[in-house]
Amino acid sequence: MESPSTHTEHTIAVSAAPSAAFGVIADVENWPLVFTPTIHIDRDDLGGGAERIHVWALANNEVKDWTSIRNLDADRLTVQFNQEKSSPPIGAMSGEWIVEAQPDGGSLVRLLHDFRAIDDDPAAVQWINDAVDRNSQTELATLKATAEGLAERESLLVQWDDSVASSGSAADAFEFVWNAREWPNRLPHVGRMSVEEPEPNVQVMEMDTVTKDGSAHTTKSIRVCFPGRKIVYKQTTLPILLSVHTGHWLFEATPEGCKLTSRHTAIIKPEAIAEVLGADATVQGAREYIQSALTANSRVTMEHAKAFADERKGG
Repeated sequence: MESPSTHTEHTIAVSAAPSAAFGVIADVENWPLVFTPTIHIDRDDLGGGAERIHVWALANNEVKDWTSIRNLDADRLTVQFNQEKSSPPIGAMSGEWIVEAQPDGGSLVRLLHDFRAIDDDPAAVQWINDAVDRNSQTELATLKATAEGLAERESLLVQWDDSVASSGSAADAFEFVWNAREWPNRLPHVGRMSVEEPEPNVQVMEMDTVTKDGSAHTTKSIRVCFPGRKIVYKQTTLPILLSVHTGHWLFEATPEGCKLTSRHTAIIKPEAIAEVLGADATVQGAREYIQSALTANSRVTMEHAKAFADERKGG
């Protein structure tokens, strides 16, 4: 007989309209920008308010991935979810987001989970409970901040693409970007690189980037790799001027060879602008500075990847 599941509930009051809170929950593809534990999400629309999502996220500081079916009801302001493929030690997981309108015009957000551990192992139950508790509290706090500050958040968001063309193959360009262990030998701005692979096609990277004046700053990222097609990443240790930074490396075959694209999405940390850029600096100035700095490094990487792919073709 199947054992009973463990039930948890976490709640938070949000000083924003229920539609705003629900919108953050519903817009799952933007979760990596909202929720600290979420690294990347792929989404398939199943129709009728249903969707399948493949999630990569941190749980108790470990990278886990799973797929869930979500059913969204915009009228009732609920999102039900059920994992169809869980990550050990989880045996089964389901739950619901519920947004309740409050008399003051705000919202109460409830996050419910029901789960079982593989083989009902008590240690695994505790591990799952700790992960659910930590992530739920973090997610609800960030949901509150996001829903209450949507207008300011939009002004702090910066996103852009840079591309280069190569006569080589997308597979060879991918190989260059994927093999980050070789970056200190191949890229002038990378002073040190540490790469761990806890799961196939998942990389945890710590990198020292050398700036033009010779100083170095350290960033840490988690990358999810889709061989030959794309690499997505989220920085977990960030430059001081950013509160969030995610990105994509995209590799597309073309009749002439391939196109490499670097996509950055970042959110500026407003309280750090004066410290980094001076007392008179503005948000617009910070946007320009960030885009210039990140573009410089990613373009160098793409130009070297282009040369690598070109040479492979020529050889």
